[in-house]
Formats: sequence, C-alpha cells, structure tokens
Amino acid sequence: MKKLLLILLFLPMIGFGQGWETTFGGASADVGESVQQTTDGGYIITGLTHSYGNGYGYSDVYLLKTDVYGVEQWSQTLGGTNYEAGYSIQQTTDGGYIITGGKGGGNGNSEDVYLIKTDVNGVELWSQTFGGTGQDYCFSVQQTTDGGYVITGDTDSYGNGSYDVYLIKTDVNGVELWSQTFGGPYYDEGKSVQQTTDGGYIITGTTGEWGFGNVYLIKTDGSGIEQWSQTFGASTVNDWGQSVQQTTDGGYIITGGKGGGNGNSEDVYLIKTDGSGIEQWSQTFGGTGSGAGGSVQQTTDGGYIITGYTTSFGNGSRDVYLIKTDGSGIEQWSQTFGGTDDDEGKSVQQTTDGGYIITGTTGGWGFRNVYLIKTDANGNATSTFNIPALNANRKLENTFDLLGKQTKPQPNTPFIEIYDDGTVENKIILE
Repeated sequence: MKKLLLILLFLPMIGFGQGWETTFGGASADVGESVQQTTDGGYIITGLTHSYGNGYGYSDVYLLKTDVYGVEQWSQTLGGTNYEAGYSIQQTTDGGYIITGGKGGGNGNSEDVYLIKTDVNGVELWSQTFGGTGQDYCFSVQQTTDGGYVITGDTDSYGNGSYDVYLIKTDVNGVELWSQTFGGPYYDEGKSVQQTTDGGYIITGTTGEWGFGNVYLIKTDGSGIEQWSQTFGASTVNDWGQSVQQTTDGGYIITGGKGGGNGNSEDVYLIKTDGSGIEQWSQTFGGTGSGAGGSVQQTTDGGYIITGYTTSFGNGSRDVYLIKTDGSGIEQWSQTFGGTDDDEGKSVQQTTDGGYIITGTTGGWGFRNVYLIKTDANGNATSTFNIPALNANRKLENTFDLLGKQTKPQPNTPFIEIYDDGTVENKIILE
C-alpha cells in the first residue's frame, strides 16, 4: 500500500506544469487570438465568442484568465449587440489588461477599431473606438514606455488606397494622440506592431494587389513618421506578414505566409532582417499541403518559436503547427496539435519555465472552442504514465476514482483500473 501511495503522490509532481491542453467555450464558435503569461504565472487570453455575451448572433470580445495549469479562474465578455472581437492582449503595468480588436459591423454598420482597458479581474475600466465612415480594423496593441498604447490595423476611411495600414497612438486613457496611415493605391494591412528600443515603432503586414501581396515592414519614429519601409516576397504569389518582433541584435524577425498564388500551396514564412529592414535570411516550413505562421518570438537561446497551422502534417484538415528554430532559422524540431477537425495556432509565447504557451482554435466549422496548449521546452504537451500490465490478454472490467466511485478517466486525476484476472492498475494521465 505504501508503494501505491508513493506512485499516486509523486507522479503529478513530475507532470504538472510541464505540458497540457485544454479548451474553453460553449456550443457555438469561440476563438482564442492572443495569449500572454501573467505576472502570477497564469495566462490571459483574448479572442471572440458566439456562445456567450450580448451579441445576439454576433460575437463579443472573450477574455479568459487561467492559473498556471490552464484552469479557468474567471472569464468576461465585452461588447454590445453587434460584432465585437479581441485580437491582441497585453498585461499592463498596473496589473490589468489592454485589448484591441474590432467593434460594429452588424446590420450594415461599418466596423471601428476597439480598444478596451480592464482591471486585474477583467472588469472594463474604459473603452475607445477609432475610425471613420469606412471599415477600420485593428489586430495588435502594446503598452508604450510613456504608459499609453500603440495600435495597428487597417483602414479604408483614411489614406491613399482601398485599405491602408493604420497606426494609432493613445495616452494612458486611450485618448488618441496621433494616427498615421501607410500604403499605396492597393491593399495594405497592418497585423503586428511593437515599440522599438529607440522609441519608434515597427509594423508588419501586407501590401499589394489582392492575392498577389508582399510582406510589408515599416519603421517609424516616435511620432509615427515613416523612416523606411521594405517589402519581401515574390510578385507572382501571395506573401504576407503576420507577426514582428525586434531581436536582441537590433534587427527584426517576421513570420507570416508564403505562396498561395496560381494554385501553389502556402508555407510558413520566416524572415530575419537587420536594423534597417534589409533581409539577412529567410526560411519556409511545411510540406505538400498549406500552412502559415501566425506568431513569432525570439527565445532565450537566441532562436525563434513560431506557431500557425499546417495541413501537411498532423491529424486533421488543419492542425496547430509549432516550430522551433536556431538563430539562423534552421528548424530544430516541430510539433502538431489537434484532432480530426480544423485546429490553428494564433499566438505563442515562451514561458518562464522554458516551455511555450499557445492559443488558437479547435473544432468543426461553426462549433469551435478556444484552444490553449502548454508545452515543455521541446514542444511536448502530453505525457502518459502507466504501471505495466501483468497479463496482455486480460479484459478491463471497471474504472474507479480514489474514493471507490466508478468513473471515466480524466486528465491529471488518479484512477484505478480493475481487470478480469483480478489485477489492479493505478494510473494517471498527465496533460
């Protein structure tokens, strides 16, 4: 009996916190778009929900806080009776959260940029909208060193073309200080923004004709005035930027998608530039199917972690794709996650234990859930520990929990299996 107790007590200590997978949502479509580890070791996620809130058929901003094991501590929905979605979140210096996304768009209304500030419990403190009479979208937010916020997206209310990159700077209360647009006569979009070490901003997105775009990289000064811009990719296919980060050497790392034109499949696209946006190298990842990168971060070893999706590998039509590279973009390992439906990684961050946290979506069309995945440093999310079987021909009769109640095995919960040959196994599935 003492040996049995030791097994049950120590196995969870080995497995907990290393890797697990969990989902959130209801009976409709719910999506995770952005995740960050919080100062208490847990995680904050934003996205959109059709299952809860005030949308009446439209979506609301979905805000979820979990502990370090991915167990929900609280959730909030934010928005009104039309369409609202959260695309980017960051914990702010006061312990609360800043979210950006879209608001409106229902019943023929135009959409506006949506900025929401909450307290530490996700209760809204204030919100602001930005935009004009056209369609205006926002996909990325960051708190700036002056306590305010910088946002990027795209707008057809202002600028030079059908859509232009939209950059907005606010004060600490979300009041606009200035805005800028970038782009030409075709389609231009901002997907990711970060304040740079010189006080300016770096933006990535897409520029060009629809279906034949290029990755767009823009560097501005602290007032949003363009200092330089670069484009990457081929003219005969569609290439786009989705996520950018300044690297420790002063350059930039970008991920997005490459290909997709003239019947070609898409690949995850990774580009490294110097401090002037000049390409130093690029890499693509994927197989015969399609794939794209949704988020990139430099890791503590100088390499890079990328998440996105792939149809080349995994279990379903789309699976979450996690790729770790060295400092030159050479793949060190990759992992896929998901089931037989569509799964996609939207956001990834290295965690304080050296592993990774990913959010995205899982499930079939119209019935999706927020997907949260925690991995170890090698991208492993699930480990199963079993006491070896005594007889390979035996038959399972019953499964019980530790209180003797008949049960169905659950992740991270000890259980006992009884077989027809009289043997008993004590197990725990760690995720």
